[in-house]
Amino acid sequence: MADRRLQVFHAVAKQLSFTKAAETLFMTQPAVTFQVKQLEEHLNVRLFDRGHGRISLTPAGRLALEYAERILGDYAELQARLAEMSNQVEGPLSVGASATVAEFMLPRVLAEFNASYPQVRTRLTVGNSETIENRVAERSLDVGLVETEVHLSVLAAEVCCQDEFQVICAPGHPLAGKTSVTPETLQAHAFIAREPDSGSRELTDQYFRNAGLAPERMNILMELGSPEALKGVVSTGLGFAVVSRSSFAKECQLGQLVAIPLNPPLARTLSLVYPQERFHPQVLRTFVDFTKQKLKEYFA
Repeated sequence: MADRRLQVFHAVAKQLSFTKAAETLFMTQPAVTFQVKQLEEHLNVRLFDRGHGRISLTPAGRLALEYAERILGDYAELQARLAEMSNQVEGPLSVGASATVAEFMLPRVLAEFNASYPQVRTRLTVGNSETIENRVAERSLDVGLVETEVHLSVLAAEVCCQDEFQVICAPGHPLAGKTSVTPETLQAHAFIAREPDSGSRELTDQYFRNAGLAPERMNILMELGSPEALKGVVSTGLGFAVVSRSSFAKECQLGQLVAIPLNPPLARTLSLVYPQERFHPQVLRTFVDFTKQKLKEYFA
């Protein structure tokens, strides 16, 4: 395999943090520090300047990073082309997604993908869309499913589907009998919202702004950090929430929640992102095509 010291250096150089690199590589920080020190001794140069709790690349480090990206990229291409010669889809695949997507959309996709391609070892990482996008750009993730427009030019993006958002509330809530609800109607009721800076919260805040309503003027009763916690509170009848259609099917079937479409509708685009380069491993291309097909089927 490619020199492990080079892989560790690449992760530290992209993160500019030994701690974050250790988390990405599933290593201890002392092990990461040792690998970088070994590479510096082998090359007889200092790759990082350290001081005041921060690190930065030295001129030698910047040059080494350029070559590390070429070497690691060529090695990944070699592995992929050799695998293709055997006509097998196999090997590791690291996937990233937001909490909602990871909890309610990807499990079924990953289960079916594993059944079709049992030689692929998939690892799922959860984070917000910006984090996932950055980690794919850094190549610490192979592919990500994100909820926002992709801004990094080093990434390719393929639209998968439209994820509709609807209002949910308890069956006894005053909104439960409505066939649709407007943003103005929602102002009169307690709002159980996602935490600030989450993708879902940004989406709903912008929806209210587009309707001429200041988000801070909504009657926010609670701000919660996970879809499951949000549904649990809403089911008690304390208020309503605006959530992805993918997240509440089970509770509606059991009669614990009622879903009501928004008027006008609210939806976000989900996209698969991966490094934009001349060659992509067969396992990555297969996963992208498979996931696009399955999500379109689920949300048709």
